Amino acid sequence: MKLHEILVSSLAKMIDHSLLHPTLTDRDIVAGCKIAQKYKVATVCVKPYSIGTVRKILDASPVDICAVVAFPHGNSTTEIKVKEAVQALSEGACEIDAVINIGKVLSGDWEYVSSEIKAINEAVVSKEAILKLIFENDFLEDEHIIQLCRICGTHRVAFVKTSTGYGFVKQEGGSYSYKGATEHQVGLMQKHSPEYVQVKAAGGIRTLDGLLRMRELGVTRIGATATEAILEEAISRGCINDL
Repeated sequence: MKLHEILVSSLAKMIDHSLLHPTLTDRDIVAGCKIAQKYKVATVCVKPYSIGTVRKILDASPVDICAVVAFPHGNSTTEIKVKEAVQALSEGACEIDAVINIGKVLSGDWEYVSSEIKAINEAVVSKEAILKLIFENDFLEDEHIIQLCRICGTHRVAFVKTSTGYGFVKQEGGSYSYKGATEHQVGLMQKHSPEYVQVKAAGGIRTLDGLLRMRELGVTRIGATATEAILEEAISRGCINDL
């Protein structure tokens, strides 16, 4: 599809506008919500404590609230993850992005991993909400990603997600960095997920071309902090501005 055939609104509805950096102030959160409202993105993705503030700002807005659970390292117990998800939903979220227990995945304790995913998903679905499960692919091998996709398919999780954007891996030189959403891993997640499980890509998607490439790969949602830059680039390059 050519750029002049693409609706800006269709791109905006692919975006969860990320407000997750640990240094964000209340003022930053308000400003981020205004960007989300301006472009009518799918959701703002927020830390649980800010749901009340965000709900007031987005009142009567088409933008939904997505809350993170066990973010960013996934180390809470299953019971706490379930409680955190339920509380977030009761306060106004309608989507949950929860981090898997990475250590249990790397340990090969698939019974634990499956049981936890099932418990979180059942709690979220019971509140008529959707769950996006964050794998944090930078820490994983292909075999882990494939098995996680199979488990999520078994439990009919709505989305599998590549990364938190904060999964920094120690490099050989001692520095920390992350790859985020790579084409290889997104392709792997698409290939090994049933049709009813969608893929969300997050981490490093900062340009229109990056978003479009993910869309070509079958991604239906992305996490982004560069929402305004991406959509303004779409407008300037000739996409149909129907906002």
